[in-house]
Amino acid sequence: AGNAFLAMKITFINEIADLCEKVGADVQQVARGIGLDGRIGAKFLHAGPGYGGSCFPKDTLALVKTAQDYDSPVRLIETTVAVNDTRKRAMARKVIQAVGGDARGKTVAVLGLTFKPMTDDMRDSPAISIIQALQDAGARVRGFDPEGMDNARKLIDGIAYVGSAYEAAEGADALCIVTEWNEFRALDFPRLKGLMKAPVLVDLRNIYRPEEIDKHGFDYVSVGRGSPPAGSVAEAAE
Repeated sequence: AGNAFLAMKITFINEIADLCEKVGADVQQVARGIGLDGRIGAKFLHAGPGYGGSCFPKDTLALVKTAQDYDSPVRLIETTVAVNDTRKRAMARKVIQAVGGDARGKTVAVLGLTFKPMTDDMRDSPAISIIQALQDAGARVRGFDPEGMDNARKLIDGIAYVGSAYEAAEGADALCIVTEWNEFRALDFPRLKGLMKAPVLVDLRNIYRPEEIDKHGFDYVSVGRGSPPAGSVAEAAE
């Protein structure tokens, strides 16, 4: 029940992130605000590509199955599982949109393959579904992870495994950060721009500030940080 609640909290902020993109809000500000409420707390309110790993997927499904066996369904957790499953492919669509809406023949560099940093664990990693969706869309994928390369090779076929973020970026139409390893927090953007076919960064962990990337001349896409639409919510409220 504890892990299912945390998984639900992650899924909640991910859906809020989608709404933020539509209305021009910043999910990081929203998360900071609601996290100040001591009844809620700030942990597990980081928008991203969905949860993975050994615990949350297993425990949410186990709770759903137990509840079904005893005819006491847990609808919130059932929905959490369903939303998290669809989120990963939605992140691939975000990458496809960033390269112009058509990924056929495009090269995408994926940084981070494990479900979280500081591990080689690939179990239910969002990178698996994201890469499969990119391949289904016709993209060529290069992947790099500081620790998870050996395990990734057992689970993900048809991609080029390379030795560094910069090797992944050579000739790429987009660079996509999936796992927030520390070494991806200090990328050399002038170097990357010189290597890439197109300066496009899709940051699925929101580890950079948009203004920081903009000054390097990159098209920057993150999660839950949208531009105010024409006829903004504030104007409508007035």
